[in-house]
Amino acid sequence: MFHLGLDIGGTKMEAVLLDKNGDIRFRERRPTYKADYRGFIHHLVAMIEHIRAEQTTDFTLGIGLPGAIDPETGLIKNCNCQVLNGENLEKDLALSLDQPVFLANDADCFTLSEAIDGAGKGYGTVFGVIVGTGCGGGVVVNGQLLSGPNAIAGEWGHNPLPGWTVERDGPVQHCYCLHQNCIESFISGTGFSRRFNAKQGTQLSTESIIAAAQAGESLAAAHYQHFIDAFARSLAGVINTLDPHAIVIGGGLSNVVSLYRDLPIAIKKYIFSPSCRTVIVKAKFGDASGVRGAAWLPTLHSHGMRNRPMTA
Repeated sequence: MFHLGLDIGGTKMEAVLLDKNGDIRFRERRPTYKADYRGFIHHLVAMIEHIRAEQTTDFTLGIGLPGAIDPETGLIKNCNCQVLNGENLEKDLALSLDQPVFLANDADCFTLSEAIDGAGKGYGTVFGVIVGTGCGGGVVVNGQLLSGPNAIAGEWGHNPLPGWTVERDGPVQHCYCLHQNCIESFISGTGFSRRFNAKQGTQLSTESIIAAAQAGESLAAAHYQHFIDAFARSLAGVINTLDPHAIVIGGGLSNVVSLYRDLPIAIKKYIFSPSCRTVIVKAKFGDASGVRGAAWLPTLHSHGMRNRPMTA
């Protein structure tokens, strides 16, 4: 039995077929159809049926998407592919394909992938962090994807930045979630560049600012040091609460090599322990982690590891 994973993004859908050892047997990308839900289903089913016709081996099906699945209703919420909001994609696909379908948030899929056979393999508790356009996260404990009644486990990016002050962190940051000073506004790639450009009157990319900091440019270097400090304060809250064995970082900013030298040092002064034994590592599979995690979703369900709210 193979495992087909699909990663639904705002512009593309990626499919990866894994064998039982995690080796890729097939990969395909297609544009995401976003005009209406019925059309989205049609295009997604056509993609899956095409893969099915190309293969001689049956496969399970897991899907990661940039949103949450309400544990009680099965309806999708908070998805930036907006035609999916309020829809029961899991049920509708299962009916169309005549096979079980398993859905999860894309950050959860990222963390699951890295915990199963990526950089977090062998660690009991893995906290996955994505610092790219936004700032997402997920939690895997002993190989089990952690979820709760609100379907928001790991959404640390929408906690307020610990210890925020104007003097230390600059002006109030307004988040699309309607709250202020969310962690995402400070340490995501988008927030990193937006705040620098607003302060300096420039239009530089995150990569350009990082490069300038590494070259010793004083304003960029100061901005990078603030980023490390804000990141450390934010992760310290996670460590004090969850005490993970490993933190795996993905997203565009995960490629900044100095992160893995500077973050552990900065974290030490913020956690409730004289030392920090949590390992901080870069994701093994990079951008492919999400779709690989989606492929592994049905294997958790087959072992009875799906978290559902308990009912009386």
